[in-house]
Amino acid sequence: MSDTSRLNHQRDLFSATVTAFWRKHFQTGTILHRDDQFSLAVSPDLDDDNRAMVLHRPEAAVQAAVTTAVADRLGLHEKADLSEAEFRRELENAEIILNGADAVFYYLEPAKQSLLQETSPNQVRQLTELDRAIFEEFQAAASDEDLDAAYVELDHWLVFGAFEGPHLVCAASMYPWNDAPIADVGVLTLTAFRGKGHARNVMRAISRQAYAQGYEPQYRCQLDNHASMALATAIGLTEFGKWEVVATDSPN
Repeated sequence: MSDTSRLNHQRDLFSATVTAFWRKHFQTGTILHRDDQFSLAVSPDLDDDNRAMVLHRPEAAVQAAVTTAVADRLGLHEKADLSEAEFRRELENAEIILNGADAVFYYLEPAKQSLLQETSPNQVRQLTELDRAIFEEFQAAASDEDLDAAYVELDHWLVFGAFEGPHLVCAASMYPWNDAPIADVGVLTLTAFRGKGHARNVMRAISRQAYAQGYEPQYRCQLDNHASMALATAIGLTEFGKWEVVATDSPN
């Protein structure tokens, strides 16, 4: 099988939940432009925080979507032949700033089935409010930078952890994503305990539980976070695409 055929086959194996979620934002509403290189849609499902988005998929046209307000403000209905570069210039001129791209990962169907057949190691379990003191000790041992990047919280929808003796050394948490049956996950391992497989075990355990509750696990990381990119591969995930959205500190 050629590289291109393999990529096309992998795309077909992403779940219907995943493909429907992204199609809803980028391929519905009013399509202002579509060719082999770039498509632009005005999506009724975007809110102001996500008022402009771009998705890069392997071997596919770059897809962009904006709210009606952004389309009207930029006059995009009168510029339907925009290329990706021209679209980005229009955003820049309007001071609509996109974040650096996140790589977005999901389990392909064969990887999901393999995951569901596993059982968790004894040192990995779900965390609850009864683990508050242990979790706070774990947070106190992590740097502020790591806590901010991972966004792992005990009050999230699902939380799992790995222990060495009585000490929590790795934790992952999930929360439902954008009113869809998708659960976004973050994970953090204390520095002294990295490289021992804790993150892999915790991520696979929490993903199994998410599937059991009808949710598709989603993992995101910045492209320059090489450790997180490597973890995604190690836990059996496949990159769906690279996603850009309006930066939280964008002035407009």
